[in-house]
Amino acid sequence: MDTETEGTARPARRSRGGAGGAGARRAANAKPATFQMRPIERTLREFEVLDEAGLDLIERNAETVMAEIGIGFKDYPRALDLFEEAGATVDRAEERVYFPRGMARELIKTAPSEYIQHARNPERSVHIGGKTSVFAPVYGPPFVSDLDKGRRYATIEDFNNFVKLTYMSPYLHHSGGTICEPCDIAVNKRHLDMIYAHLKYSDKPFMGSVTAPERAQDSINMAKIVMGDEFVTNNTVMTSLINCNSPMTLDGTMLGALDVYASNMQACIVSPFILAGAMSPTTVTATLTQVLAEVLAGAAFSQLVRPGAPIIFGTFAANISMQTGAPTFGTPEPALVLYGAAQMARRYGLPFRSGGALCGSKSVDAQAAYETNATLIPALMGGVNFMLHSAGWLEGGLVASYEKFILDCDQLGMLHSFAKGVDLSENGQAMDALREVGPGGHFLGCAHTQANFKTAFYQSTTTDNGSFEQWEMEGKKDSAQRANAIWKKQLADYVAPPLDPAIDQALQDYMAERKASEKDAFS
Repeated sequence: MDTETEGTARPARRSRGGAGGAGARRAANAKPATFQMRPIERTLREFEVLDEAGLDLIERNAETVMAEIGIGFKDYPRALDLFEEAGATVDRAEERVYFPRGMARELIKTAPSEYIQHARNPERSVHIGGKTSVFAPVYGPPFVSDLDKGRRYATIEDFNNFVKLTYMSPYLHHSGGTICEPCDIAVNKRHLDMIYAHLKYSDKPFMGSVTAPERAQDSINMAKIVMGDEFVTNNTVMTSLINCNSPMTLDGTMLGALDVYASNMQACIVSPFILAGAMSPTTVTATLTQVLAEVLAGAAFSQLVRPGAPIIFGTFAANISMQTGAPTFGTPEPALVLYGAAQMARRYGLPFRSGGALCGSKSVDAQAAYETNATLIPALMGGVNFMLHSAGWLEGGLVASYEKFILDCDQLGMLHSFAKGVDLSENGQAMDALREVGPGGHFLGCAHTQANFKTAFYQSTTTDNGSFEQWEMEGKKDSAQRANAIWKKQLADYVAPPLDPAIDQALQDYMAERKASEKDAFS
């Protein structure tokens, strides 16, 4: 399954060449149909938990791990060949690479510090890196849930619904990848339907498949059908997730997909998936050491494949309950890991990925709300550039929840407002309002309030701030019930972005040919 169950900046690499006719075709087939907030441009200073001495210590320890313990590159001989040619020591029996100190850091200097991921609608393209934060939905759950049907295995209908809801949200800038696993389609073929859904039902940027090299290639081929061969060859149109098999291992499946994407100059997130206490030591410092070693190893491989291939420094960190062994979310220690990893990403001049709207709750309740808030705020304040799992995550990532998706999107809207920081302009100072009202008055009717009342404060789409009597009269609905009505209305109102019928048919023909080429496999 595609699941996660998860210095001085260098100039961004310039795009080579133009799209020619493909650019005009993309623009003609993708007129914006919904209001869209641009990705956050943070004005707030990133919160940091490590000083230079702390960063130096973790970097030294990571270099020691890579040099003396080594990193496993399993079931992918090409990786061993490339590292051996580059000067690393390779133990082929153990499939382990020992990095000379400084080697990985030197190799990743060719990776861009920022890049553009192009969408089929040029107005939806996103900038990855710098002070920008891009939000993408939940990734990987095999189950979905809603108040009407409960918890169940996800289907392609659910997947299509979540792509449409993501497209409808003004606060999600990215269509994501495996928003849920369509378990009613063969494992070896469902990636085709998922990529088709992202291209058909949305015009936002999206993620490719990573469950096999040939599925990564299918993702690229389908993007070329829609956006043009030349354009995809010369531009980054996908950002895909490569999970490390922590501790200190990258497996053949992930390496194969990373190889394909890097070879084609498509972006990848090298992201250790760590539950501290089980997949890393219990301490923040040791977990950060392991995160850095794993990211450097994966990023170095991408640059050996093709120097200049876009790469994101990723981390997904949670911890386990030492009493039950179950994963926990919203606890303080993973937030410290996130803050420290973000500092490391900036130190190495790479964009940074982390999540998200995470929680371990089994329902859309107070636990879900508290834990989600405790993971969203550090992600924003830490300086995350690509925030996966921004909406819909429930039950430790096993479930994509329709109701929580809506509630999370509302929280993302609040983050857009918060990230603007303090308005110090003449309008923000509002000295004319203070003079007009004076001591003892009120500001409800003054000119400044009248001019700003529509945009002065964030207006939640899911909360109920009316009187008790009004709430009681309207059915005593809680947040989940209100969200239930919202997602249903959004799907009823959904209108697909334009797509040339000939391109649509070409996609379907490609899918049919690929599906016919092999038997169904459900494992």
